Amino acid sequence: MAVALSTLVEEADRYLGSAKIADYCPNGLQVEGRPQVMRIVSGVTASQALLDAAVEAEADLVLVHHGYFWKGENPCITGMKQRRLKTLLKHDISLLGYHLPLDLHPDVGNNVQLARQLDITVEGPLDPDNLKIVGLVGSLSEPMTPRDFARKVQEIMGREPLLVEGGAMIRRVGWCTGGGQGYIDNAIAAGVDLFLSGEASEQTFHSARENDISFIAAGHHATERYGVQALGDYLAKRFALEHIFIDCPNPI
Repeated sequence: MAVALSTLVEEADRYLGSAKIADYCPNGLQVEGRPQVMRIVSGVTASQALLDAAVEAEADLVLVHHGYFWKGENPCITGMKQRRLKTLLKHDISLLGYHLPLDLHPDVGNNVQLARQLDITVEGPLDPDNLKIVGLVGSLSEPMTPRDFARKVQEIMGREPLLVEGGAMIRRVGWCTGGGQGYIDNAIAAGVDLFLSGEASEQTFHSARENDISFIAAGHHATERYGVQALGDYLAKRFALEHIFIDCPNPI
């Protein structure tokens, strides 16, 4: 079956509530391709590797978490940006991207989906007084040592995480996928035993060590693979479409 591009975009915008969320990039349809969609290819980032794979897969639409046109970037269509856009336009493929709306969603969101992967029971937002912070807090069904939890993360993510080991057993966890390491102080205030994010900064180590909590950096790309897959599955089921997730590995 096929669905009109406009109908699919309207449903994705509605489902994610993207119009209500301020962001650093446009959410929704970023590049318009053919008017009918039968096959969706999803991936974390609209890199050239993903676009080439989408062309090979004969996709009508590429769905991503990291799209284009970020605030503050050079607006000129040259170099890498020119090549990416040329690929989409030449092959009449649409690009649909959702950034913060896909981090925040209570069902297909990156943070909720990561919790399901790691068997964390979601308790609520990382900072109830500041809902602009997209992280969450939750608990494990049984306490684990920091190293055992890190091994579990490695098994799920398929890559060895960076672990800063604290002294406590892990019962309560705070997390924010992607580049959420700056929220470690909010996690400390929330009383967690471990904070997990995709990336780490130099000061993250000191915050964790001096507050005696554990910290894991599991990879920006790796922690954000699951939301876009869940959204692609939702849209495919909603409109009886074909959906293919393509993982273009990224060690960061």
